[in-house]
Amino acid sequence: MEPITGIAAGVPFTALPPAGAGPAPLLVTWHQMDSPCTNAAFAAALPLHEVPAWRVHLGMPLCGARSLPDRDAAFVELVRRDIVLAYIDPVVRQAADEFPAALAELRERLPVDDGPIGVVGSSLGGAVALRVLARREIPIAAAAVVNAGIRARSVVGLVEGVAGEPYRWHEESRRIADRLDFVARAEDVAGPPVLVVSGELDFPDLRTDAAELAGALRERYAEPEHVRLVTIPGLAHPLAEPPGVEPAPQLPTAKAVDDVMTEWFLRHLRR
Repeated sequence: MEPITGIAAGVPFTALPPAGAGPAPLLVTWHQMDSPCTNAAFAAALPLHEVPAWRVHLGMPLCGARSLPDRDAAFVELVRRDIVLAYIDPVVRQAADEFPAALAELRERLPVDDGPIGVVGSSLGGAVALRVLARREIPIAAAAVVNAGIRARSVVGLVEGVAGEPYRWHEESRRIADRLDFVARAEDVAGPPVLVVSGELDFPDLRTDAAELAGALRERYAEPEHVRLVTIPGLAHPLAEPPGVEPAPQLPTAKAVDDVMTEWFLRHLRR
């Protein structure tokens, strides 16, 4: 079957159906803000074809159909205004806040079962997936993140060069960064099995955060195999070649991520 595209409660999506007939589990993803930066491009980069579930790739705010005019210039303007208050927090908060209504509509429109879902997030989309986990409002069977924005402070460190000067922290941005520090909030995240994937060539701070998140989570699980940290050789931060707007052939490094996540969800996301 061909991918299904549409809008659920205002959120663009690309849905990939499972091979079998009848209701199947649901696996939801949030893409990167760089490559791949749309739901359609992420579906091509990380299709998870062998997972017997509906894989629904949601569009992030400010991306794809919801991009601002002159997206690159708009991004620069936002980070110059305030990286945390104008960019990181609004994007992550909106994506997490709009998810319950989108999920309810997807359940009405697709033949998915009513069991706990799987979630995947990449880069800033990883922060969305972790925030959804930490809220504990939606039953989650298993989760996976790749090159994730696990700590807002680390994301600021990567982005502040775009603003042309060091970020000036203030009381409100520190409060938000504490809320978007999922190592510190490991107690909230812990519960379902969590796979943490890190590219060998990803930014050093993000690699450190990935290792620390996995370590903090392991302390909170009775079954150690329910938390796994995997390094993908040769993987930098993007999962697709830039600009990453349109679907493109899957890169070998993305295929390696796909294989690891497929194994994870075959084990933990069951009919």
